[in-house]
Amino acid sequence: MRAMGIMGGTFDPIHYGHLLAAEAAREALGLEEIWFVPCGQPALPKAEPPCAGHHRYSMTVLATVTHPQFRVSRVELDRPGPSYAVDTVRFFRTEVAPEAEWYFITGADALAQLPEWYEYRTLLHLCHFVAVTRPGYDAEEFRQQLAAEIAPQVQTLRTPGVDISSSEIRERVRTGRSIRYLTPDPVAAYIYKHRLYLAG
Repeated sequence: MRAMGIMGGTFDPIHYGHLLAAEAAREALGLEEIWFVPCGQPALPKAEPPCAGHHRYSMTVLATVTHPQFRVSRVELDRPGPSYAVDTVRFFRTEVAPEAEWYFITGADALAQLPEWYEYRTLLHLCHFVAVTRPGYDAEEFRQQLAAEIAPQVQTLRTPGVDISSSEIRERVRTGRSIRYLTPDPVAAYIYKHRLYLAG
């Protein structure tokens, strides 16, 4: 059976941590393709509103364009209202590959909040989850905290030793520090060209 991945996130901006996590999941699970899906309107409140969707989409395309098995979808950006993972997974299951096993890849911190997600029990029947852990993250403790109904659907994946966050990149841009080697050069060039993350 075909195995496909969905990499969800705001990608504000996308960075090497996202790309390494996706590549690790692709290799570990034998995924045929991974679809990066920039979030449209976050369903859960964020500390700061995300950068405009067209910028986050463009940066995600620039970061993934050289990988033959990475794709980018605008499905959440073009859908009105809050972005719910259950709607996104339904879309890919019906419109992209109905016969495939689908894996939803995201950070362990986000998956720890899964019971707060919209229609999360339905989501458990639609896909498997891959919880990506950062260096130093206690994956075993994370699994012990998962509810019994969730744990069988979640696979933890330790990524290579890179600890990068989008918030750190935004802060470095605001304060005039280098973001070289944190995100692909075309993404960094796009950030500077469009003067993203300078306000606030």
